[in-house]
Amino acid sequence: MSVPLNPDLVHFVVTAVFSFLVGLEIKTYRQQFHPKTAGTFFFGTTRTFTFIGILGYLFYRIDPAHLIPYTAVMILLSALYLLFYRKKLEEGHPSILLYVVLLCVYAFGPLSVLTPLWIPALLFVVIVFLLNAKSTINRFIEGADTYEFETLGKMVLLSAVILPLLPDSKVIEWLPLSPFKIWLAVVVISAISYGGYIAQKYFFPNKGYFLTGIIGGTYSSTATTVVLARKVRQTGTNGVIDAAIISATSMMYLRLIVVALVFNLAIGEKLILPFVALAVAGFLVSALLMRHGRVRGEKSDFVDKNPLELGTAFVFAFLFVTMMLLTRYVTHHYGDSGLQILSFLIGFTDIDPFVLSLLTGKYSVSSSEILTAVMIAAGSNNLLKAGYALWFGGWRQTWRSALIITLLGVVTIAWALFRPF
Repeated sequence: MSVPLNPDLVHFVVTAVFSFLVGLEIKTYRQQFHPKTAGTFFFGTTRTFTFIGILGYLFYRIDPAHLIPYTAVMILLSALYLLFYRKKLEEGHPSILLYVVLLCVYAFGPLSVLTPLWIPALLFVVIVFLLNAKSTINRFIEGADTYEFETLGKMVLLSAVILPLLPDSKVIEWLPLSPFKIWLAVVVISAISYGGYIAQKYFFPNKGYFLTGIIGGTYSSTATTVVLARKVRQTGTNGVIDAAIISATSMMYLRLIVVALVFNLAIGEKLILPFVALAVAGFLVSALLMRHGRVRGEKSDFVDKNPLELGTAFVFAFLFVTMMLLTRYVTHHYGDSGLQILSFLIGFTDIDPFVLSLLTGKYSVSSSEILTAVMIAAGSNNLLKAGYALWFGGWRQTWRSALIITLLGVVTIAWALFRPF
């Protein structure tokens, strides 16, 4: 018969082990990033951090209700660190990283008692990650645009603070969605677009035309097509750029599947087969063009507008509501045929607000007609991108990518009109 382990013993061991491992990581951090100070004045060793963690556990257990001993020891440790910090200031090293890590280690004990064990384990992993990622984080901060982070902060404010305050009931009789659901849709679409934007600009900058097409297509295949077509005009005919333009459109299909699955699961499931097939076809043609393309001088220089700018978000919200009202009017007065004509015409603009209005609104048409409209809009948007490719890149340089995008668009529209759902 097995004897269950004493919880206090488990908490003590977890605290001691994590504290010891953090101490080892501090030693590694010191040797890697501060080798010149390896044998000089330094606060704490592996044993020191281990004892700090144990002290945190013991003094928390002595008085878990009022935390008087625990707080007193923390103040004492802070005073000792202050003496060390004065020495660091004299040497021109104002960082308080070690003190912050010390506080985290001191908290291992209470965390192991008060929370599930994965909480102190997660804290340990975060400490190790942040200590080892110093160079990576510094490079990222140096190359980051502070204006974009300010914009992200505003969007977080509007999403996390304003969004919960919006009413989740209809406030306008002729508007089928509540303000909460309208803004939630804007936040979700902006987040998807922002993910692709950040990946392109910060994680894969100038990694080649083809990667530009793939990642750029996750948030704006139209803008990506324009940028790449302009590059063709500068560099001449290039199969790699043709492949990138086609891959951007292929990614648009996959992106629309994700959006549909988020906002209308039934429509999203029916889009999987046609849109995945069209995306695969586009990627196969891109692969063939890549084999015969030139890759020299392959700097993409992809620059686009931050999709999380507040002005962009408000414009999207306005277009979303406008498209919803327009769609409702057209379906009410002209039915399915009117919706198909509208879908084709909207495809020559930004289709995201229109597709989102189709997925979230309630109209006097069936779900199969909504599905057809989404596909027609995607197909006609391909015709727009083909025109952009020819206009900005020149027909002699981009006729191949324009032709393939046109064929994808025509097949998309034909599939929508003639294949029963």
